[in-house]
Amino acid sequence: MQPLSADEIRSSFVNSSRSLVKAMTLPRDFDSLPWDSLDYLGWRDPKAPARGYLVVRRDDCVTGIAVNTAATGKPRRGTGLCDLCHTAHQVTDVALFVARRAGAVGKAGNTVGTYICADLACSLYLRGLRELEVPQGETVAAEVRVERLGQRLETFVSRVLA
Repeated sequence: MQPLSADEIRSSFVNSSRSLVKAMTLPRDFDSLPWDSLDYLGWRDPKAPARGYLVVRRDDCVTGIAVNTAATGKPRRGTGLCDLCHTAHQVTDVALFVARRAGAVGKAGNTVGTYICADLACSLYLRGLRELEVPQGETVAAEVRVERLGQRLETFVSRVLA
């Protein structure tokens, strides 16, 4: 992913109010992000743990999507699978994220949701840059997994924009 400025990120959100975007906290390590290893920029807001953000470069533009999840949950056992990167995690490390749809339908309360790595770091797991506690889901080459992540991410973004 090409590096983005804070202004590019803030102006990219399609399903958020101006006040929410203004209150958004950028990732703590923003100045040292591994841009070359990211397929999208994803992070949880440290000031609002139930809120997360996905920023995707698509068709020569940048699309930002605000997502929400339960801040905490009852401890569960087992494994869960991220719908974007198909990486297996402890079930508590996968979360249901819900995004308000863009436009009038989103203002009317329509949402879309999917299970995503709780820390929104799919790109890092696919490239082995972040450790997993359980074995990986898919066993194909990393390049194939990265391509599939891009396809699934595009599907999710399209659902938010539809």
